[in-house]
Amino acid sequence: MLQIKSVYKTFNAGTINEKKALNGLNLTLNEGDFVTVIGGNGAGKSTMLNMIAGVYPVDCGSIIIDGEDVTRLPEFKRAKFLGRVFQDPMMGTAADMMIEENMALASRRGMKRTLRWAINNKERDEFKKLLTMLGLGLENRLSTKVGLLSGGQRQALTLLMATMRKPKLLLLDEHTAALDPKTAATVLQISDKLIKEDNLTALMITHNMKDAIAYGNRLIMMNEGKIILDVSGEEKKRLTVDDLLAAFTKISGSEFVNDRALLTK
Repeated sequence: MLQIKSVYKTFNAGTINEKKALNGLNLTLNEGDFVTVIGGNGAGKSTMLNMIAGVYPVDCGSIIIDGEDVTRLPEFKRAKFLGRVFQDPMMGTAADMMIEENMALASRRGMKRTLRWAINNKERDEFKKLLTMLGLGLENRLSTKVGLLSGGQRQALTLLMATMRKPKLLLLDEHTAALDPKTAATVLQISDKLIKEDNLTALMITHNMKDAIAYGNRLIMMNEGKIILDVSGEEKKRLTVDDLLAAFTKISGSEFVNDRALLTK
C-alpha cells in the first residue's frame, strides 16, 4: 500500500540553519494497517507526512502508493490517493460554507464540474446518514455554516470528509492535539471507527503515548529522521508508556521530552 524507500530530506542545506529532517527513511505499510507515530519534536514525523502528500520534494529516495511511484508527482496529483486531517480544526473545511456544501465538495473531489453541480435530496440523505455516525447531532444542521461549529465538531466533520472517497491512505497529523481531552477522545473514537469500518490504511501522528498504544495495530517511533522502533500485534498490545520511554532512552541515548505529562495526559 505504502512504500517509503531510503528517503532523505534536508532543509536549508549548506546554511547555518541546515536541518536534516529525514535521514534514509524506510517504511512499508500493508493495506488496512493503522499505524501510530510517536517521537520527540523535530524527529521527522510531520515531515514524513508532508513528503507523502507531496508538500515538499524528496532529496532522494522514492515514495510508492498503491503500486504507483508518486515521488515526482505534485501535491495536487497525489490528492486522489490521500485523505488528510491537520492539527488545526480550522483547516480542511470552508468556514463560510454550509455543512452540506463542504460535504458535497468532498464527495465530488476529483470529479469534473458540470451544470448538475447542485446538491440533490439523494445526496442530502446520504450526508445525513454519514453525519449520524458521528453522534454529534450534525445530521440536523446541514444548512449551518461550518464556522459556527465547535472545534471538535469541525474536526469530526473534517475527518468524515477526508474519508468519504475511501482514500488509499489516511494521514492524521496530530489531529486531536488542539482539542480538550474529552473532545479529543471522542474524535479518536470516531477515527478508529471510520478506519475499521472502511478498512482504511492510516498513519496517525500523536504526542500522547497512551493513545499511540491504545489505537492501531502497529506503532513506530521516530528519532532524527529515522524509525528507531517498530512494533505490532501482541507485542504492541503489551506495551506501556514506561516501556516506550525506556526504549527511546536506550536507542537514542536521550530523553524523549522534558515534560513527560505531555505524552501521557
